[in-house]
Amino acid sequence: MSIRIALIGYGKIARDAHHPTLDANPDFELVATVARSFDADRQAQPARFTSLDALLDSGMALDAVALCVPPQHRFELACRAVDAGLHVLLEKPPGMTLSEVSHLEQRAASAGITLYASWHSRHAPGVEAAREWLSTQNVTAVRIDWCEDVTVFHPGQAWIWEPGGLGVFDPGINALSIATHILARPFALGAATLEVPSNCATPIAADLSFTDSAGAPIRAVMDWRHEGDPVWQIVVETETGELRLEEGGARMRIDGEIRIDEEKDEYGGVYALFSTLIKERRSDTDVRPFTHVADAFMLGERRIVDAFHE
Repeated sequence: MSIRIALIGYGKIARDAHHPTLDANPDFELVATVARSFDADRQAQPARFTSLDALLDSGMALDAVALCVPPQHRFELACRAVDAGLHVLLEKPPGMTLSEVSHLEQRAASAGITLYASWHSRHAPGVEAAREWLSTQNVTAVRIDWCEDVTVFHPGQAWIWEPGGLGVFDPGINALSIATHILARPFALGAATLEVPSNCATPIAADLSFTDSAGAPIRAVMDWRHEGDPVWQIVVETETGELRLEEGGARMRIDGEIRIDEEKDEYGGVYALFSTLIKERRSDTDVRPFTHVADAFMLGERRIVDAFHE
């Protein structure tokens, strides 16, 4: 029987990624969406509700929810869903704070339901192959460049600039989710510079310096002021060669030779894993990417830069 699921929050990522992916996955049946308002010309199917409470009070048969609301509103909704016995998928980042996610993890375990803190970029075509190749290599250095134009990829999203919105780390955490997955050795932040617009609470750019457990340097540069084509790239130097993940992990090169170059279906991977977790009665709440972001906010030197106006 299909897993009956509702999308909570129906913004751009839910419309563009979650909804079509669910329609294409026979393991799921999208039975409802929840949003404060809907476009007048949108079809009435699946059922529409203006709040999670309204959905739960309707008595509709439901097995799971995917929370696609901004992180500032996610914790309360996740608690409500867990208490209702529903499996929960959390869009990235999984919350506003690490303590929120820890609380949800314990709450879900007590309720016997699946909690999945999803990292869609880990499902890019080249990521698993990169992880496999690097598992036999000695990494000597890593360079991450994650730069894009915020006005193109996040237009009109004021919540990103508010506390809990993460700023440039909203896309930058995708790079960290890949790095924590493909690199065998753990790494920790040593220094960071965060450039924060004078009218915002969160950074528009970040320069992070990590070191892994064997002393290899890892530098990550993230910038939302980038013009032109986005740069989503991770370069890993090893004793025997260089691995490059480009286009957010869609393309993988080893010593310049293209080994993988495919279109991304990241959310296909997200929902395939969510289905497996539910069937196996397991949770997946890897917070390592979120921990690195939290460390950056705690350790980073803040530099005030020009105000941001869209």
